[in-house]
Amino acid sequence: MMKILSTKISLKTKLLAVLTFLSFCSPTLAQNQATWIWYPGDFEVWLSNKMQNRRTERGSFFPPFWKLDSHYNLVDFHKDFDLPVAEEVLLAVEGQFNVKIDGKAIAGFPKKITVPAGKHKVSLKVFCQDRVPAIFVQGKKVVSDASWLVTFEDKEWIDETGKASDQSGTKWLNAGFWNFNSALTPPSKFKLDTKIQQAVKTERKSQSLLLDFGKETFGFIKLQGLKGKGKLKIYYGESKEEALATETCETFDEIEVNETKKKDMTMELSKAFRFVNVQFETGVSLDGVSMLYEFLPVADRGGFRCSDEQINKIYDVSNYTFHLNTREFFIDGIKRDRWIWSGDAYQSYLMNYYLLFDSPSVTRTLLALRGKDPVTSHINTIMDYTFYWFIGINDYYQYTGDKTFIQQFYPRMQSLMDYCLSRRNSNGMMEGLTGDWVFIDWAEGLSKKGEVSFEQLLLARSLETMATCANIVNDTKNEEKYKQLATELKAKLFTNYWNNEKHALVHSRVDGKQTENVTRYANMFAIFFNYLDEAKKQDVKTHVLLNDKIQKITTPYMRFYELEALCALGEQSYVLKEMKDYWGGMLNLGATSFWEEYNPNKKGDEHYAMYGRPFGKSLCHAWGASPIYLLGKYFLGVKPTSAAYKTYLVEPQLGGLQWMEGKVPTPDGDVKVYCSTQQIKITGAAGVGTLRFKSKIKPSSKDGEIKALANDLYELTLEKGKTYEVFYGL
Repeated sequence: MMKILSTKISLKTKLLAVLTFLSFCSPTLAQNQATWIWYPGDFEVWLSNKMQNRRTERGSFFPPFWKLDSHYNLVDFHKDFDLPVAEEVLLAVEGQFNVKIDGKAIAGFPKKITVPAGKHKVSLKVFCQDRVPAIFVQGKKVVSDASWLVTFEDKEWIDETGKASDQSGTKWLNAGFWNFNSALTPPSKFKLDTKIQQAVKTERKSQSLLLDFGKETFGFIKLQGLKGKGKLKIYYGESKEEALATETCETFDEIEVNETKKKDMTMELSKAFRFVNVQFETGVSLDGVSMLYEFLPVADRGGFRCSDEQINKIYDVSNYTFHLNTREFFIDGIKRDRWIWSGDAYQSYLMNYYLLFDSPSVTRTLLALRGKDPVTSHINTIMDYTFYWFIGINDYYQYTGDKTFIQQFYPRMQSLMDYCLSRRNSNGMMEGLTGDWVFIDWAEGLSKKGEVSFEQLLLARSLETMATCANIVNDTKNEEKYKQLATELKAKLFTNYWNNEKHALVHSRVDGKQTENVTRYANMFAIFFNYLDEAKKQDVKTHVLLNDKIQKITTPYMRFYELEALCALGEQSYVLKEMKDYWGGMLNLGATSFWEEYNPNKKGDEHYAMYGRPFGKSLCHAWGASPIYLLGKYFLGVKPTSAAYKTYLVEPQLGGLQWMEGKVPTPDGDVKVYCSTQQIKITGAAGVGTLRFKSKIKPSSKDGEIKALANDLYELTLEKGKTYEVFYGL
C-alpha cells in the first residue's frame, strides 16, 4: 500500500515551511546571525542524491547512470572567539556530537553551553550518516556562520604548549551554508513548497476519472473520499494520448485500497502531467481528485514585453517551462529524468541570469554535479558536459562577481581539469576513450569518432576559465600554465580544423586527417566565444548558419546556441522569425511548456515519441526555455562587460519589432529598457553602463552626452539609478 502524506498541515509545519523558504532564498547573513553550517558542498551532494533517486519508469526504480558521491560522515567544526563577558550558547546538531571548549570535552549532548570571557576555541565534532553533519550555534557573539572552519579529517592535535595546531597540512575550509537561520529548520527538513490545484475538466465514468489540469504541471496527486477494497491505478500523461495509453505511458501509480471509511490520500512521489487517468475496481469508490502543485518559491526579477503577441506568448511559456524545471536544482525535464544534467543545467544558469538571478540555485547545481574527489569519470559520463561545468563557473563569476565560491572550490576545479588533461591523446587532443560519452546533440548520423572539433573548442574555453580562476586565488604558476594550454589548443583548432574551401571548421579529424563533414556546432560556438576574426565570422554565417545544406538542428538544446551565434552577428530579424516558426510551431500544436525536441516534419503522435518509446519525449524540458536568455541578452541587449556588472553594455536590437520593454536583473538592481523605432528609455543599475545604438538621424537626449562613433553608431554613458531618454531614428 502506498505511503500516505498527511493532508492536515499544522501551524508549526506552516511556520517551518515559511522559515525554510525565507532562509533558503538568500545567501547573505546579517552580523552575528546564526545559521546552520556544514562541510561545503555536502548538503548539495546529499540533496541531489535524494532528489535524483526519486525517478521511476512504469513503477520501477530508475537510478542515475553515473557515480554518486556521498557527504562526509564525520566533520570537525571550530572557531576562535574573544568575548568581553561570558555568554550562554544554545546548540542544535544534526547527528551525534561532542563539544569542546579549548580542547576540553563537555559531557553528554548538551543543548546549551557557557563560554567564559576571554579568548577561547569552540569546537564540535559531528557524526551523521543519513543526513549531512550540521550545527546551529546561537549566542550573542558565539554564532555559527560561514566564518567557522571545517574539515573531514581527524588531524588536529594538541602540542606541548597546549595550543591546538594543524601539524598535518590538513585543509581547513570555511563552512557551507544556505541561510537556514532557525534551529527549527535544519537542512535535512528542506522541502519544496506546495499549493492545492484543481483540474479544469473532469470526465467521469463508473470506474474511472480522466482529468485535465489545463496545462503541463508537476506535483502530487491527491485522491479525495477514497473508500472500499480493491486496486486503483493512476496513469499520468503530458498529453491526453499518453494518459489513455495504459500500457505505454511513462509513469503510473498502483494502490491497494482497503478503507472502510472515506479518507484522503496523497501520492508519495511527485509526477509531471497535464492529464491524469484514474481507474479503480468495482469495490472502490472515489469522490474526486486534485493535486498539490510543487514548486521552488523564487520570484521573477527579469521580464519582457513587445509589440508581437506571439513573441509575448513564447516568452510566457518559456518562463513557465523554466520555473517547472527549477527545483531543488536546475533539472533537465520534469517527466522522465528529473536528474541534474550538466549540459541542460548550463543553459538554465544563463536563463536564470535574465529571469530569476538566483545565485543559490546555480551554486547548488554546480556543487551537486561536481561531487567529490577522486575524479573517475566525466560529469554525467559525458565529455562535453564536463566542459560546460567549467564554462558555467566562468559565467557565474561574470554575472555575480562571487569570488568566494571560486576560492572555496578551486581545488575541485583543478582535480577535474587534471582528469581532463590526462585523457588527451598523443596529439594533445580530446578523443572519446572507453567510458566516455561524446554527446554533442541528439542528431541522426552525427559522428562522434576521432578528434571532434567541438570538444577541443569547449576544452579551450574551460582552460581559459581555469586561468581566470587561478588569477582570483593568486595561483600565478597555474594561471600561466592554463593560459599557455588554452593558447596552444586554440592554435591547433584552426590549424587542424579550419578548411578554406568550406569556409568553416570541419566536424572532426580521424587518423590525423580532416573529415569532409561540416556541422554547425563548433562553428557557432566559435562565434560567441569570439574565437573567429570578422572575415571568418562572415564565412561561417554564410556557409554554415544560413546554409540549408548543412545538417539542421532539431533540438531546442542546440537551437539555443545557433540562434545565439546569429544574434551575436546582428541577425536579430532572422532570429525573431526563427523563434516564431520554431517555438511558435510548438504553441500551434497546443504546447503549454516547451519540449525536449521539435521537428515540424513530424505528424500527430510522432511528436510524443523518442528513445524508441511512444511517449519517451519530454514535453517540458529546461533547454526549451532559451527565448528568456535570447530576448534579454540580445534584444534588450543587456550584458556585463566585467564581473558583477561593474561595467555593462546595453545594445537594444528590435529585430523587426515595433517596440519592446523589459528589465534585466543585476547584483545591485535591475536595468530597465524600453525601445521603439524612435525612442530608447533606460534606467541604469549597478556599475557604469554604456548604451550603444544605431541611428540614421542625429540622436538627442537631455539626460546625458551622446558620443558619435563610426557608421551611424552612438554611445551614452549610464549611471546607477538614473533614467535616460534618447530620441533617434532607425
